Amino acid sequence: MSLGLRAQVLDTIPKTVVDTMKHFEKTITKIPNVQNPDTLKPKIFKPNPSKVLWMGAILPGYGQILNRKYWKLPIVYGGFLGCAYFISWNSDKYNSYKTAYRDIIDNDPNTTSYKNIIPKGYTYESFIASYGGEATFSNTLKTKQDTYRRYRDMSILVSIVYYGITLVDAFVDAQLYDFEISPDLSLRCRPTVLPNKSGIPDAFGMKFCLSLK
Repeated sequence: MSLGLRAQVLDTIPKTVVDTMKHFEKTITKIPNVQNPDTLKPKIFKPNPSKVLWMGAILPGYGQILNRKYWKLPIVYGGFLGCAYFISWNSDKYNSYKTAYRDIIDNDPNTTSYKNIIPKGYTYESFIASYGGEATFSNTLKTKQDTYRRYRDMSILVSIVYYGITLVDAFVDAQLYDFEISPDLSLRCRPTVLPNKSGIPDAFGMKFCLSLK
């Protein structure tokens, strides 16, 4: 009986209204359940340590970006700029002294780059005379060449080590990203009794308690 009444009632409603009601019912059924606790949980950010390591190896500093530690970028790139500066400066000095040393020992009057190293205000003859002779000056150029070559190599080595440090920093930072570190670090000092089981009276002392929570 109820079905018949419902059909009669639907027959009296315009078709456009019925179609609208049916479309509204289909739309309602497609709406997700907003009360689902899984949908209400905020998405927790957790970097991928492997991705951080490889991307940081390809592009220095990108590991810190993936970890969202943007404040470390000036330190990372500042360190690389410093390393590049020292490599370039020591390389220029090494090449300058190497060329000067080769020119002074080849006995070719057309190669005189060693004169560019002489301080201003001196001629080559006066500088050599005050320096102790051409042989002494040649030995000095050789020593300077070896010194700045060693400095250049050390600068390259330091740059490689610094590059490795940035990778380790990014990887460890990603591994310990969700590691809880409580600011509750307290040291308490209080008197205590030190028992003695050898028949000697108990002694009094101080007890220090370090709490890490």
